[in-house]
Amino acid sequence: MITLNIEPRHKLALFGPADRNLKLLRELMGVQIFASGEHLKISGDAQAVERCVAVVSELRRHIPRNGAITADDVGRAAARFAQEAEVDGPLDVAISGRGVTPRTPGQVTYLNAMEERDLVFCAGPAGTGKTFLAVALAVSMLRRSRIRRLVLVRPAVEAGEKLGFLPGDIQAKVNPYLRPLLDALHDMMPYEQIRRLMSNDVIELAPLAYMRGRTLNDAMIILDEAQNTTPSQMLMFLTRLGHNSKMVITGDPTQVDLEADQISGLVDARCKLSGIKGIGFVELGRQDIVRHLLVQNVVEAYQRPDKK
Repeated sequence: MITLNIEPRHKLALFGPADRNLKLLRELMGVQIFASGEHLKISGDAQAVERCVAVVSELRRHIPRNGAITADDVGRAAARFAQEAEVDGPLDVAISGRGVTPRTPGQVTYLNAMEERDLVFCAGPAGTGKTFLAVALAVSMLRRSRIRRLVLVRPAVEAGEKLGFLPGDIQAKVNPYLRPLLDALHDMMPYEQIRRLMSNDVIELAPLAYMRGRTLNDAMIILDEAQNTTPSQMLMFLTRLGHNSKMVITGDPTQVDLEADQISGLVDARCKLSGIKGIGFVELGRQDIVRHLLVQNVVEAYQRPDKK
């Protein structure tokens, strides 16, 4: 057990209303926390206690600058220190010299689910890292020879506007739909390496329609924008899972671009498969958005009931 002395003027900001922040820390860090007067007692696994002390220290430094400490502040601080123990091993991917790691508790849960399960569904708003973290884990697994192939898939559905006839061969026609996946890869690997791996069929980018009739073994298969699949397409895709493979399905149920009378395959699958053992379901929220702060505010604004 470790006992910390807390300045009386910082107690309310650190503990939160009705000790809300302490309860959240207890849940996120896996320790026991007790407030007694001006003392904070932390007990549990030695490494967990050490990480929790580091989180509390960071939060205390936060108080003079910002005053109050929100649940989001606690979650981000906990994620930064928890990731050292929980997910430091699986990823060896860097962007601009910095390692790729989850930045929120929800992202930690998501990455752990992908490590532990062969089939994972992840739903959440834009900017929560659904696709980015899946691609990062896949690149790491390729480097560690845990998989032999990476298959990135997207349905070719236009987002609310008709593009009309697209010139070029079939690759040129589907490239606009697959570009976001390629952008994520470019952040983690040199262009020449990606081109070489694609020419050797180690990395494949394909529209969903190309998955029919295939069985994918020793692979990581990622279906992005899955909210734009139909139930029959989703069934077709899920049955492509082969031996020693992992499959990750990501999407945002609030951004369905199907015709009004069509049911989203992502929503349908989450209802039908929720009771099956071995399948992981992860829900990311506004608090997990790691893009520009304005993205959080935009998502929140669009989720409010229409005043009209």
